[in-house]
Amino acid sequence: MTETPWGRLEVADAHAHFFSPAFYSLLAEQKQVSEVGSLLGWDVPQSASALSDQWVAELDRNGVDSAVVIGSIPGDVESVGVAVQKYPSRFRSVVMVNPVHQGVDLRCAAGLGAGQINGIFLFPAMHRYSLHDDHVKTLLAVIAGYPGTVVYVHCGMLSVGFRRKLGLPCPFDMRYSNPIDLHELALSFPRLRFVIPHFGAGYFREALMVADLCPNIYFDTSSSNSWLRTQPEGLDLAGAYQKSLEVLGPKRLLFGTDSSWFPRGWVKGVFEAHVQALTKAGVSAETAQGIFAGNLKTLFQD
Repeated sequence: MTETPWGRLEVADAHAHFFSPAFYSLLAEQKQVSEVGSLLGWDVPQSASALSDQWVAELDRNGVDSAVVIGSIPGDVESVGVAVQKYPSRFRSVVMVNPVHQGVDLRCAAGLGAGQINGIFLFPAMHRYSLHDDHVKTLLAVIAGYPGTVVYVHCGMLSVGFRRKLGLPCPFDMRYSNPIDLHELALSFPRLRFVIPHFGAGYFREALMVADLCPNIYFDTSSSNSWLRTQPEGLDLAGAYQKSLEVLGPKRLLFGTDSSWFPRGWVKGVFEAHVQALTKAGVSAETAQGIFAGNLKTLFQD
């Protein structure tokens, strides 16, 4: 529980990256060095179990009840699975996948069946595929057989600062980042819940349009939302919340921070900015509690 202008509220983070040993090993391989922690100034965890412990201590220190941890390299089911199985009351997990990779549907099905993951995270622009690709539908048809599965779909602007810092290429393709591409899938799989992070990350209007048409689409509000600077009408975070509440209602917004690496840990400044924005937007205590925790809990329980 955390003190807020609405009193003590439960806080659940819908978007926290789980930078596992496998994540750092892959970066080192791509950089062709023995390790990248010293280059980034980040702590490299000894194991997924140790990282789980570190995250729980960090959540406790900040009064955060639970978090969705994201396996941040394709197919890293085992790492986030350790977190979920070690701390089932504190973590839910989704894993980044590339639907075009052979066998990804079977791997996701195994992870869902074993309780290692609760959903998947798609990055079409990063992995350069269209949401209209038949591989995507095949994957979703498989995971739709597991009740309660959640599908995050990154849309809009995509910037990976640690890759730039390491001098690694970022060959992303914005052609595949429009939330409108999610429309057919959300209609085809009404029992799946889809989450668009960062209010659509610059495609705010398009994200609102598709969410208005599809009641199984949610927004996560995570990060500093630097995409706001690209909006021609001077939209601020409070305004983004107000418009989202107008279109989606209070039950489909999920607070998140986009926290990732240590020693930075959980980004409390993001939480404070969102508290300020929601205060400015004039939301009720009931709406605030839903956004900060209740909606996320319901998302994974239904």
